[in-house]
Amino acid sequence: MSDKLVGAKRQTALKELHGWAEVLERDAIRKTYHFPDFPTAWGFMSQVALLAERVDHHPEWFNDMGRVEIILCTRNADGLTQADVDFAHRVDQIAPRHDR
Repeated sequence: MSDKLVGAKRQTALKELHGWAEVLERDAIRKTYHFPDFPTAWGFMSQVALLAERVDHHPEWFNDMGRVEIILCTRNADGLTQADVDFAHRVDQIAPRHDR
């Protein structure tokens, strides 16, 4: 089981992420990605889904036309862990340039 990120480690990890924000009502992070249309957004989601399966770390997400919101937290730690931060970095590598 992964340990929750707290204190200085948490602040350092969050500073390394571009556009990710802490979720106020729970111990998680979120980011919204923008696409020109639904098929492009769906293609991005497909790539993220394959990554999630490969690393066995699955996001919560919402898709509305050209917008995809991703929320990350580690369920068995009941909060934000280094696995979430690592996954966020990998998702950003897949994302369109304007959302990196």
